[in-house]
Amino acid sequence: MLLTLINPASLFAQNRGTIQGKVTTNKGEAAGNVSIGLSGTKIGTSTLDNGDFSFKAPAGSYTIVISYVGVQSVEVPVTVVSNQVTTVPAIIINANLSQLTEVNVIANRSNRFARKVSTDVGRIPLDNLENAQSYTTISSELIKEQQIFSVDEALRNAPGIQKMWDATSRAGDGGGYFTQRGFVTQISVRNGVAGIVTSGIDAVNVDKVEVIKGPSSTLFGGTVTSFGGLINRVTKKPYETFGAEIGHTVGSYDLNRTTLDLNTPLGSKVAFRLNTAYNYEGSFQNYGKSRTFAAAPSLSIKANDKLSFLVEAEMFYGRNSAKPFFFFYDSPKTMGVSKVSDLNIDYMNAYSAGDITSYSRSINYFAEAKYKISDKFTSQTIFSNSNSFSNGPSPYYYLITDATAQAIAPGIQDPPGNNNYIFRNDQSTSNSKFGATEIQENINGDFKTGSIRHRFVFGLDFQRQNSNQIFFGNAYGIAPINQPGYDYSVFNKLLVDQTNAANPLTSANTYPYIYKKNTYGVYLADVINITDRLIASIGARADRFENKGTYNLDGLQTVKPFAQTGFSPKLGLIYQPIKEVLSIFANYQNGFKNPDVFTDGNGTAVIPKIQNANQAEGGVKMALFNGKLNGTLSVYRIKVTNTIRSIPNSPVFGSIQDGTQTSKGFEAEFVANPVSAINIVAGFSYNDSKFTAGDPDVLGLRPNTAGSPYLANLYVSYRLPQSLVKGLGVGFGGNYASANKVINSVSQGSFELPSYTLLNASVYLDRPKYRFGLSGNNLTDKHYYTGFTTINPQRLRQFVLSASYKL
Repeated sequence: MLLTLINPASLFAQNRGTIQGKVTTNKGEAAGNVSIGLSGTKIGTSTLDNGDFSFKAPAGSYTIVISYVGVQSVEVPVTVVSNQVTTVPAIIINANLSQLTEVNVIANRSNRFARKVSTDVGRIPLDNLENAQSYTTISSELIKEQQIFSVDEALRNAPGIQKMWDATSRAGDGGGYFTQRGFVTQISVRNGVAGIVTSGIDAVNVDKVEVIKGPSSTLFGGTVTSFGGLINRVTKKPYETFGAEIGHTVGSYDLNRTTLDLNTPLGSKVAFRLNTAYNYEGSFQNYGKSRTFAAAPSLSIKANDKLSFLVEAEMFYGRNSAKPFFFFYDSPKTMGVSKVSDLNIDYMNAYSAGDITSYSRSINYFAEAKYKISDKFTSQTIFSNSNSFSNGPSPYYYLITDATAQAIAPGIQDPPGNNNYIFRNDQSTSNSKFGATEIQENINGDFKTGSIRHRFVFGLDFQRQNSNQIFFGNAYGIAPINQPGYDYSVFNKLLVDQTNAANPLTSANTYPYIYKKNTYGVYLADVINITDRLIASIGARADRFENKGTYNLDGLQTVKPFAQTGFSPKLGLIYQPIKEVLSIFANYQNGFKNPDVFTDGNGTAVIPKIQNANQAEGGVKMALFNGKLNGTLSVYRIKVTNTIRSIPNSPVFGSIQDGTQTSKGFEAEFVANPVSAINIVAGFSYNDSKFTAGDPDVLGLRPNTAGSPYLANLYVSYRLPQSLVKGLGVGFGGNYASANKVINSVSQGSFELPSYTLLNASVYLDRPKYRFGLSGNNLTDKHYYTGFTTINPQRLRQFVLSASYKL
């Protein structure tokens, strides 16, 4: 409102018209994400992925200008008529796709972190102001400036999402866990389809990250989505000229990282690109290390003007020490604790030797064929195959009372006080494997029926999961939680190997996840321009889920096959009181899941009902002051039925499916460019989650997986004017999270992780041929924790220095 009062004329001017058109290269390729502007003004926009553009300008005569480094600029005269649409003839630029990344716009648009056009969020190319669903985009420009090396860390720039658990690299589920709108989610979607990585995901091949808000089963199914939303990583693609960038990074805790981005044409219609990174890092604690390698080759083939192919692979390899996780063996109520300061955890102690490591591997293959059926219809065929493997131990620790310690290890010393010990354990994986295959066909259309425009997608989707995950665990005795001089390194690889050799795997001491599941899906969505300001969207999906049975280590069937059918509708409405500037939106989103079979109070296996989530959301989206202020304000309410809960004191660890969870909240996001040298990314969220039906033990309480109720993020970037030192910039920002209850029930008590504020900064020099950067993370050396019903110490202050050279 303040900005509107300062300059209301720029927002509500009535003598404006619309300029629209399309930009292509001299080879007929759509020029997406190209900045385009009016000479002598700050008015402009960016083209969509298909090269289309549209923006408003005051009535008058102008020159559209696009200029590139080393390429003759393109200038097109245009006359804008008040309240009318002016269509510019097709603009052809004498440049290739690689040169589009070096655009130098005379119109001087500089909101560098605003990239809100997406083809994956709605499976239809849509501008943010046309999409009735809220989402956040984290651009590669922002990731590079902050010197972020993983997708997990990049998510600190999105409002309403919080890390709960670091990646464990276990096959199937070893990726990092996050909470979003009160529900647990993982990073399991790549370019709109399943792309499961069971380790921390290196950002070397990431062009942008899209955090899609709310249940999204209509377009993505129930297999890879959460009721709170999903995280989609969009990868870098090959282009048609040679280019390379090699970089090296060093930093605190023995960080050493080498990266390569190599692109080369292989003929006139074929291009190859390779992004790869080797990363080694020690730990802020006394023991621990992480060694990973990532490689992402991709090949694009343009067979003709109608048919193109894209073939990609991702390979992630790791040898890592486990990060310390503290679980509650005895409840907080029994231990008489309610916060971390009540315990005596040594923040700098890994409690085990650094040679206890596990090996992990995630390999994904992707293939895409696009065919232009006509000017109005296109076909997209996608194949995706994800495979993960892990082998090795993963230590973790139970928090216990002294009485429990003496029961486990009779005769140990009982010092004054209580809670003086931990119970050391590990959960190993034994040559565990998990595979997922997806085949998808999408038919997209863009046509009119009378004066009404339709943009629709019709899709068929098949997903298959094949799991052969073997978990087993061993106990490694009692150790003092904080005793100076105690040799914690006796919990080492030799001890683990000896213990495993003495305890061969059997069905009695393993926890197998051996199953096959198929899902067959069909979906349809349509975005309808009823008028040029009123846009409606509808969609529906039906999934047939088939569980082929579950087996134990000996091959005996423990759960018989069963099948279920889920249905997911979707509705949305957009009204633009100021076209292409301000949108008022509302949506109804649905999500569903097929839970695993559980055991009831009598020990009988129960086939679960489908879980359903229904979201109502409304808010405002904006692109004010010629795109200098982009933002979304939204309120939402999600209700989930048929949640499964444990039966208290059940002798057979039984469960019952009668729970209901309600989650509601508010989210705000802004990406601003108030003056040419400053860019701001800011976000705030509030979430109120509670169990509203089911177990009296948790009724009315916040779920222990919902995370902190309040979250905030901020990053301010200042790039010095070009007349001083070209390419020199600085950035500063941070994150805030309120206190987080990771245990919360009547019987167990309440245990809270403290609130925290983290501050980060960066300085860089970015020139056409080279780049230097220095960043500092957690500058105040804050001791803070995350948790997934656990207590997980996080990394302390770290400085990072990087350099890269561009060919």
